[in-house]
Amino acid sequence: MEVRTRIAPSPTGDPHVGTAYQALFDWVWAKKNGGSFVLRIEDTDQARSTQHSEKAILDSLEWLGLNWDEGPGVGGPYGPYRQSERLHIYREHSGALLEKGAAYRCFCTKERLGSMRDSRRSGAGSGYDRLCRDIPAAESERRARAGEPFVIRMKAPLEGDCVFTDLLRGEIRKAWETVDDQVILKTDGFPTYHLAVVVDDHLMRISHIIRGEEWINSVPKHIHLFNAFGWEPPVFCHLPLLRNADHSKLSKRKNPTSITYFKQAGFLPEALLNYLGMMGWSMPGDEKFSREEMMRDFRLEDITLGGPVFDAAKLRWLNARYIREDYTPERLLPVLENWGLNRGHILDVLRISQTRLETLADWGALTSFFFSDSVPIDPALLDMKGCSAAEVQEVLQQAVWLIEGMYEISSQSMEEMFRDMSAKLGLKLRDLTRPFYVAISGSRASTPLFDSMALLGSDMCRMRLRRAIEVLGPVTAAAQEAAEVRFAALFGRAEPEGGETDTGT
Repeated sequence: MEVRTRIAPSPTGDPHVGTAYQALFDWVWAKKNGGSFVLRIEDTDQARSTQHSEKAILDSLEWLGLNWDEGPGVGGPYGPYRQSERLHIYREHSGALLEKGAAYRCFCTKERLGSMRDSRRSGAGSGYDRLCRDIPAAESERRARAGEPFVIRMKAPLEGDCVFTDLLRGEIRKAWETVDDQVILKTDGFPTYHLAVVVDDHLMRISHIIRGEEWINSVPKHIHLFNAFGWEPPVFCHLPLLRNADHSKLSKRKNPTSITYFKQAGFLPEALLNYLGMMGWSMPGDEKFSREEMMRDFRLEDITLGGPVFDAAKLRWLNARYIREDYTPERLLPVLENWGLNRGHILDVLRISQTRLETLADWGALTSFFFSDSVPIDPALLDMKGCSAAEVQEVLQQAVWLIEGMYEISSQSMEEMFRDMSAKLGLKLRDLTRPFYVAISGSRASTPLFDSMALLGSDMCRMRLRRAIEVLGPVTAAAQEAAEVRFAALFGRAEPEGGETDTGT
C-alpha cells in the first residue's frame, strides 16, 4: 500500500515543538517509503482557533523544511485540508451512523449534564449515563424535527474488549465498558475530534497514524468508528512523549516549547530537527545527522519507549556543532542577516532606541538584548517598592499568564496590560514596571518597555519573565496554587491550562 502520513495540529496557540517532533517522524517515514506527507489543520474548536496561530504553524514547518505534499497552500486530491471547510462531510457521515443505529441523538441539557457530572464525581461512575441511548428512532426524529437541540453520540459497545495493535507496544486491550458514548457532532453542527479524525484519516487514505502516546486511550473510540463505517483502520504508532528533566510531560513552565522561540533565539532549523530526531531513536554512529541520513537508516520499529528528555543545553551543544562544522564565515553571514541582522529588524530596533543614544557606540550595549535568547539578571535589581521577592515572583507570573492569553502582543496591548495590572494590584505603574525592565533587558536603563516587549514577541518575553522568576528562587506548589487563585480573582479568568498548545494529533 502507498504510505501516507499526516500531521494534524490545532491552530489554538503557539506552534509546539512536539508538533515538529511528530511531523519529523511522519515526514521521514513517508519520504523513506516514497509516499506522501499530509498537513491537515484541525480547526473545529472555533472559540480558540485563529488564523494567526495557523500561519505560525505553517511558517514554523516551512522554516524547518518539513514541506507537505498535500495541505493548505498546496492542495491535493483529498481536500479541503481544513476541518472547518469539511463540515458537510462530517454531517453526512454522522447521519449515516444514525441510520445504521451506530449513533444516537442526545437531548440532555447542559444543566442535566452538569448535575450528572457532579453526582458521578462523588463515586457514581464516570462518563455519560446513556439516558438518551434507547430513545426510539421515531421519537428521536420527532423531537429533532420539533427543533429540540441535540448532539449526536456514538454507541460504544457495552461489553467485551477492544483489542488493537500499536506498532511499538504490540497488542493493547481495553474493556468497552470503560469507553464513553462520545459526542461526535455538536449542536452547532461542528464535529468533535473523534469523528473528524476518523473520517479524515479514511478519506485522505492515511496509512500510518504516527502521533503522541497521549492519544492511546482514544484509539478504542476510533476503532469503533472505523468498524461502524466498515473501514479498515490505519497502522497505529504512538511516539513516546517529550519530557522535562524531571521526566514530567514537556511543558512551557519548565522548558521553551514554542518553535517560534527556537527560531527567534537563533537556533538553526537543521540542528533542531537533528535533535528532535534523537528523541526516542538513535542514529547509528554520530549524533549529528541530516534528515536525509535519518531517512536512510530509520525504521519505526526502532523507536524506543523510554520517555525522551528534551535537554535545552544538549540542543545548544548540537547547534554549536552545526555553526562550527557546517558553516564558513561567508556562509554564516547571510544566515545571520536573515535571522536578525536584516535591515528591517535593525530599523525596528533603531526606531525605539534612537532617543536613548548619546553616541553611536552606545548602540551595542543598549540593544544587545534584542539579539540574545537570554540576558544576565542580577536578582537584587528585581525589586518592587513595598513587595517581597515572593510577591515580585507572583506579579511576574501574572504577566506570563496574561501574555499567554494573547495571540499577538503590541506596544498598545502591553501598555493596556500593565495599566490594568497597576490598577488591580494597587501599584503605581512606575513601581510595577521596574522589575520588568530588568527581566526583559537585564538592565534598569533600557529602551521603552512596551515597545521592547512588542518587538521581542510573546515567546521571548515569557521565557525571560520565567527566568527572572527562577532567579528569585524556587516557587513551592502551595505558593503556585495560591497565585492561581488570586489571578482568577483579580483578572476574572483561570490560569491557561498548562499553557500548552496541541502537540499534533
